[in-house]
Parts: sequence; structure tokens; C-alpha cells
Amino acid sequence: MIEFYKMSGSGNDFVLIDNRDQTLAVGDVPEFVKTVCARGVSVGADGLIILENSDKVDFRWRFFNADGSEVEMCGNGGRCAARFAFLKGIGGEKLSFETVAGIIDAEIKDDLVKLRLTDPHDLQINQLITIEDHPFEVNSINTGVPHVVHFVNNLDQYDVFKIGRLIRYHKLYQPAGTNANFVEVIDKHTIRIRTYERGVEDETLACGTGSVASALISSWKGLIESPVDVRVKSGEVLKIYFTKTEKGFHNIYLEGRTRVVYQGLLWDEAYKQNT
Repeated sequence: MIEFYKMSGSGNDFVLIDNRDQTLAVGDVPEFVKTVCARGVSVGADGLIILENSDKVDFRWRFFNADGSEVEMCGNGGRCAARFAFLKGIGGEKLSFETVAGIIDAEIKDDLVKLRLTDPHDLQINQLITIEDHPFEVNSINTGVPHVVHFVNNLDQYDVFKIGRLIRYHKLYQPAGTNANFVEVIDKHTIRIRTYERGVEDETLACGTGSVASALISSWKGLIESPVDVRVKSGEVLKIYFTKTEKGFHNIYLEGRTRVVYQGLLWDEAYKQNT
């Protein structure tokens, strides 16, 4: 049986497995992830995180979306992974871990985790794309993974699933696709967002890298200033810190609470396909 933790980061939920001893023998890992993340028939989660040894920092991670796709970075997943590593004695209150997007630094204080992210790239402002035969203004940035940001006036009534899916699969962002964030500015230090996540293929209760992307683009457009409270679908608040210069953004931090839901043993019935 496989030991795992189920954790939540502001509404994003994850399965975490310590595989530093390289004993995880599940065959096809993406298929294993899809099965374990399926709600109703297994543990159920937005993603699955596997911790491995690193010769550079405290650990290396592999992050998988619920559909089995392996991606570079996930902000809320990163916060959960950092606290998981702390609880398991893999790292101290200040630790670093290796991702495809780069080295991520973290600081853990009880259930509050603050990540220092890598600098973003590919900032694009006020682009016009076509959605349902109509011009549609978007902004985009890569905060470890690609994000599109669109500003709306009535976030609660917006069809995030429909428009988010059209953006996620828009030809401009193929073949990898993109995440889609819909933002309502409240004041100079507060925004609300809803996110359609690539790989989950649905709206999620929170998105860490999407919150960062939304805050940075809002700042670039002169709508807000650091620090920024980002209110996500779950009702929780993520805090984003950053330094803005003429050339872009630096010293980017994502801070929020994490929750250990439970610790358990995964039976093979939970991930082996019926034959």
C-alpha cells in the first residue's frame, strides 16, 4: 500500500506522495494519477505531487494535473508540497525545491506558507483574439505555467466554464494550451478571480499561479499595487507580493494557508484498472 497525504491549498486539493526511496511502483504514472485523482471512485484531487531526491536543494517534485499531464509549476500545490516536506522532516521552516520552472524557495510558519516564485516571462497586454466570432481582449503571462487574464465587471455571473474552455483551447495557445483567469478589481490592493484550469478542465476553487498572473497583469495595467489580496472562489485570500520595474517583475511571493485533510494508505484497488 502507498502512504499519502491529502492536502488543500486555499481550495486546491492534492495527493502527495514521498518517493525519495524510489519505491513507487505503479507502472504508467500518468494513468495512475488520472485514476487516483478521479472523484467518487478514488481519493479525488486537482493534482498529484510526487517528491523525489534532489542533489541541489531539499527535494525535487513532479507535479501532475488530474488528467495525468505533468506540468512545470503550481502555486498552491507548491505551498502544500513545502508544508508536506516540513512535516515529513525533509526540510526546515525555510526550504527550497526543484521544479521544471526553476528553484522555488518556501517559508513555513504553522499552516501559513510563503513561496518565492521564479520571475515571470512572456508578458502580453491588450491582445485581441476571436471568441465565438467576436473580438475579445486578453492579457497573458507565464508565472511558471501559461495564464490568460481577462477583466470583467460582474464576476459572479460570468460563464467561467464556457469562456475559460474556449480560451484554454484557442489556437493561439496551442499545442500546450493555457489557463484562463477572470478578474474583477475591487480596490488598489484587492482583486477577485475565478479560474479555469488546464489539466483539471474545469473551474477550480483557487489557483496560485493564476492569482499571481492576475495580480501582475493588474499592476502592469495600473489598476493595483503590491501587496495584493486575491480573493478566490473558495472564499479564502491569497496574498501576492512583488517588485515592479520598467523591465518587468521581480521578488514575487505567494502566501496563503494550507490544510492537511488526512494521511492514509492507498490500496491497489484505488488505482489499478479493473480487467
